[in-house]
Amino acid sequence: MKKIAALTLTTALVSSLTFSSAFAFTDVEDGQAAAISALQERGIVSGIDKDHFVPKGKISYAQTVQMIVKGMNLNMDTLRFIKQPLASDIYTSIPNDAWYADAFIIAHYNGMNIPKDVNPNATITREQFGEMLVRALEKKGNFPLVKMFIPIKDEAQITPEYQGALQRLLLYKIADLDKEGMFNPKAELTRGEAAGWIFNAMRVLETHIQKPAPVEDVSVTVEKVTEDVNKVTLSRGQKPNSGYSIAIQNVRFDQNGQAVISYTLQDPKPDTMYADVITEAKAVTYVSSAYKAVAEPAAAN
Repeated sequence: MKKIAALTLTTALVSSLTFSSAFAFTDVEDGQAAAISALQERGIVSGIDKDHFVPKGKISYAQTVQMIVKGMNLNMDTLRFIKQPLASDIYTSIPNDAWYADAFIIAHYNGMNIPKDVNPNATITREQFGEMLVRALEKKGNFPLVKMFIPIKDEAQITPEYQGALQRLLLYKIADLDKEGMFNPKAELTRGEAAGWIFNAMRVLETHIQKPAPVEDVSVTVEKVTEDVNKVTLSRGQKPNSGYSIAIQNVRFDQNGQAVISYTLQDPKPDTMYADVITEAKAVTYVSSAYKAVAEPAAAN
């Protein structure tokens, strides 16, 4: 029996979607080489053999789900189950021992809206792939969009429930219309196009997902001034120039006998010259000796 851990199928996104200059496939044009190479290195796509990717070949529903789940780093890490979920619990035509079974389970629990009776061997259309990819991408967070409508000349051919997702697909610049302004929604997607769309979606994900701000230690030093007053110094330590500073915003006295000192940090401003002199970034305030001084970052406005 497979372990639940095997269902993660995660592929960590590195800080930049770079790739090596060596490219294995001989049948890929320059315009697609960057995307396919980057995805190959991350185990998201593979070739028909070591020399051929067959970029103009069709992609199956099973290959699509596996590629999107890996490319968007979908998983079920935060979910807990009474029993191990099986593909047969969700789909009528997905064998539990199929190589793509885990990807379909993950896709289901990440809201990719795959039909229960899906044929995993069927080819995928451009609108089907685009709609699933946008759903998977937006599962990772909220992404800024320009509020505009892109006219699609063959919009009437788009399945109505896909129209919103395909508009966002274009606005995210994951896909483009052809020279005539057509999306060709019912056309079968090629392997090369699929790789390009996944690559572009990963770019969107990497660009817009906010990374946690680095935590910086701020020390608190207390010196007695009088029996009733203490001098409190907050320090960021030694910095390479005077562009680094710390500012005390307010002092809050709580019921636990603490003087909570809120502070903000300022780093050097771009295009501003500072003297290259080692400087201690610090700020001073005075509080009653009846309270214990502690420091915390000020809440963002």
